[in-house]
Amino acid sequence: MKNFVVKTIANAGALAVAVWLLDKITLTGDSTGRKIGTLLLVALVFGLVNSLVKPIVKVLTFPLFILTLGLFTLIVNALMLLLTSWACDQLGLSFHVDGFWTAVVGGLIISVVSWALNVILPDGD
Repeated sequence: MKNFVVKTIANAGALAVAVWLLDKITLTGDSTGRKIGTLLLVALVFGLVNSLVKPIVKVLTFPLFILTLGLFTLIVNALMLLLTSWACDQLGLSFHVDGFWTAVVGGLIISVVSWALNVILPDGD
């Protein structure tokens, strides 16, 4: 359970950095507290998308991972971010990613920041 909380906080931090750096990834809210709450909910949706959908996509596109020596991971991460944006729209959360290339750059930022935060934050192991 502690590991899940740490990963959610790391995802929220990584998403916050992407929102801060890229104009076309937006998170709106009336107050800072509301934005933080929305960001945590978006991090939960992002975690669910990554744990449920991403493994299936990776298996189905395995030949492309081999062919591109792993660079196809950028495309898969972008698709997961776009799927998160769509799911948040369906859930009424104010998180939006505008465009595929924004999602590619955002996915790269989120991957790097999330990795760094997971190294820094304790995970109970």
